[in-house]
Amino acid sequence: MALRRIPLLDARAAPFPAAATAATQAAEVAAILAIARQRHTALGLRLGDALSRRWLARNATPLGAEIAAVARQIGQPGAHLLNLSYEWACTCGVDATAEPVMLRVLDWPMEGLGEALCVIRQAGPAGEWWHVGWPGLAGTITALAPGRFAAAINQPPLPLTGLGAAARQRGLGLVGVAADWVASRPALWRSRALPPAHLLRVVCDTAPDFDTALAMLRDTPLAAPVAFTLAGTRPGEAVCIERSPDGHALRHATRVAMANHWDGLALPGAARWMESGTRQAMMAGLLEASPPHGLAWLRPPLVNHGTRLAAVMRPASGRLAVAGFAGERQVTALLHLTAAGPEPARHDEAA
Repeated sequence: MALRRIPLLDARAAPFPAAATAATQAAEVAAILAIARQRHTALGLRLGDALSRRWLARNATPLGAEIAAVARQIGQPGAHLLNLSYEWACTCGVDATAEPVMLRVLDWPMEGLGEALCVIRQAGPAGEWWHVGWPGLAGTITALAPGRFAAAINQPPLPLTGLGAAARQRGLGLVGVAADWVASRPALWRSRALPPAHLLRVVCDTAPDFDTALAMLRDTPLAAPVAFTLAGTRPGEAVCIERSPDGHALRHATRVAMANHWDGLALPGAARWMESGTRQAMMAGLLEASPPHGLAWLRPPLVNHGTRLAAVMRPASGRLAVAGFAGERQVTALLHLTAAGPEPARHDEAA
C-alpha cells in the first residue's frame, strides 16, 4: 500500500491561514476532532473549548480572530481548545558547526496527527516560511523560514508539587502528573501573555533573521513555560532557549540538544515524556557523529509510541525533509522540499 503524500498547502495570500487550511483539509480536521472527542468526551471538548475561548478573549495574542475564523469554518466545538493544546513532547538538536541543520522529532499522545500532517506555505512581513503542522492550527510548533532560521517548541517539565512527588514515590505516576498539572493551571488562567506556539507564529511572520528571532523568543512575556530550539543560517547559530515564568536560560553552542527536562534552568520538575535524558543524550551523540541523510538516524527511543513527525531542516539552503508517524510506524512518504525560486522543488521518497 502506497504511503500518503504530505500535502503542500499554499496559504500565503490568506488573511487567516489556519482557517484556509481547515477549509481545504476538511476531512483531516474532522478526523482530528473525532479523536479529540474520544480522548476528552463530547462534553469535555465542549467545556474545554468554551474555557479556551474565554481565556483567549482577554489574552494578548494577535491570533484570536484567526482562531475564531477556524471555529466558524469547522462549525463545531474544538477549534479554541485544540489551538491551546500544549501537550507536545519532543526531541530537537542543532548542529551548527558548518551549515546549521536541525533534527526534530515531535511526540504527542493524540493519535491520528501523523496521518493528518501537512506543510503550509505562509508569509508575513519578514517573508515566506513553511509551517510543519496541521490544518486549523494558528500557532506554530515546527517551522522552517528559508534563508532565516528553523525553530521548534519542546514542552518542558511541569512544576513539581509535593502531592505530585508523593504520588510518584508510591508508583502512581499518572496521578502525580495530574496533580502537578492542576497546580500549574491557576497561574496560566491569570496570565494575559502569549501562548508559546502563538509567539513562534509571530516570530516566523516578522523576524528577519536569527538574532531578531532569538531576542523575541527570549524576551517576550509568555503564558506558560517552554523550550525553544532555534537554528540560523551561519556556523555557530544554534541555541536552546528555556523559559520559565520568572526567567530564562540560553544554551548557545555549535551543537545543542533538547528534550523535555530542564537543562539550563535549575528548577524542579518531572519530564513529561518517556526517557527524556536518554533521548537528549542520543540526539547529542547524533550531532557529534554528523547525522545521515534523510531519517536514517531515527532509532528508539527518539522514535517511540507517541511519535507523530520527524524532520530535518536546513535554513541556509532552504531544505526540509519530513515524514508523519503513528508511533514507530511511518505513515507518510518522506517529503523533501527545497526553496528553489518562487516555487519550492518537491520530491517524495518511499519509506
